[in-house]
Amino acid sequence: MSLELSHRLDRYGEGPFDRLRGLLEGVVAADGKRAIDLSLGEPHHAFPQFVARMVAERELEWGRYPPLRGSVELREAVVRWLGRRYGLAVGTIDPAHHVLALSGSREGLFLIAQVAVPFPLGRSDPAPAVLLPNPYYAAYAGAAAGAGAEPVFVTATAETGHLPDFSSLSTKVLDRAVLCYLCSPANPQGSVADADYLEQLIGLARTHNFLLAVDECYGELYDIAPPPGALEICARITGGGFDNVVVFHTLSKRSSVPGLRSAFMCGDPLVVAAFARLRAYSAATMPGPVLAASAALWDDDVHVAEARDHYRAQFDLAERILLNRFGFRRPAGAFFLWLNVGDGETSARRLWTEAAVKVMPGAYLSHGIGADNPGQDYIRVALVEGVDVSEDALSRIARTL
Repeated sequence: MSLELSHRLDRYGEGPFDRLRGLLEGVVAADGKRAIDLSLGEPHHAFPQFVARMVAERELEWGRYPPLRGSVELREAVVRWLGRRYGLAVGTIDPAHHVLALSGSREGLFLIAQVAVPFPLGRSDPAPAVLLPNPYYAAYAGAAAGAGAEPVFVTATAETGHLPDFSSLSTKVLDRAVLCYLCSPANPQGSVADADYLEQLIGLARTHNFLLAVDECYGELYDIAPPPGALEICARITGGGFDNVVVFHTLSKRSSVPGLRSAFMCGDPLVVAAFARLRAYSAATMPGPVLAASAALWDDDVHVAEARDHYRAQFDLAERILLNRFGFRRPAGAFFLWLNVGDGETSARRLWTEAAVKVMPGAYLSHGIGADNPGQDYIRVALVEGVDVSEDALSRIARTL
């Protein structure tokens, strides 16, 4: 007799990359062409050489259990970086109470729902709501479902500046909300929430008493102007506290080290403390050598400026090849193109079979069926390769579609 296994996550079926594998299963890439994978947001830009050296220098720490909240060295480096990047005055952030190290931002973005959604479950009708943008990062919807909440998808389209208009929700829904996700710069559209938008959303969270979780993982990858951060806006508001707000940052995008699995959350100290308790039961702490290398990366801004130049060159390339096609617009941040190709699934399959270029159908990153899915007409293209490879891939996309 076999076990009957189920989970709340089953309601969403396969994730975007599983769906993409299914779409291309048995399909052979175009003959004679080098296969180029632009479906995954995995930076291939070189990371600083001192990372490997620092990991080696701290090798004895592999034999020790690392601290749950992350080392003091790392948390103090994070505070210094937040001060430089967002102009937060000394003393605004307490490394002991406001900062928590994470083994990658996805861990934090998923598990934060376990803290925010009330317990015990099954006693409230209707269920608590989790607000999230649509299109969205899969971890947001998975977090809502896994915590037993109702995901409320708020569409972000060209008409809304590719940002979700949470203020358009009814008071009834907002009063039911316990958690709201925002990504800025946004994955996949590259749109940026300005200071007014963030201030309004923070006010909404405090008025209706829900937790605002801001995914700022692409906050260092911008084209022209540095995107404002939620903590920066909190500090400007009367009182200057971080009530109802946490942010997530990662070295995966900023420093091109996705394999390091190094990130942090920062904000409301009550939320950080509750998350640390959850983490003590559920998550692996970051090893000592990784903590040391991470602290050094947060203290170094030179390699990040070089990465921004690298992605600007990618945007220049895309603008030259795709301008006036597929609704191209130069993203304000991140490293994705969000291209309107009429039918994302058909186009993704065609690009693989005819051009050996792998991209992500926008429908796999969005909620809804058919015309109700805001990503139906789109593909997401991750500009994560070298400039020569990207030029080849973008030229193939232009010729094929």
